[in-house]
Amino acid sequence: MDEMLQIENFKPHVGKLVRFKGTPFALALERIISDRKRLPKGVKRRPFMLIFRGPKERDYLPEGLYECEIENGPTYRIYVAPVHTLEPDRQDYQAVFN
Repeated sequence: MDEMLQIENFKPHVGKLVRFKGTPFALALERIISDRKRLPKGVKRRPFMLIFRGPKERDYLPEGLYECEIENGPTYRIYVAPVHTLEPDRQDYQAVFN
């Protein structure tokens, strides 16, 4: 079983490139989104989203589970999906942790 990833696993890596094993894609870990609401009793982690950013290209990283190799950091297995991105020169992706 994979470890339960927390925000703290990713905070030191914001701004770094993440490579998605088996693909040609390397995306920047742009930011982490989370709220500061009080967690209900028994909740094991604060929900959060990772936002990755890459250039707008003809091909995009398909939604799926990937081994994500963080530049000068660890490798995690996470589910990543492209998201609608309004800026014409980039494509954003997200990984959601509930």
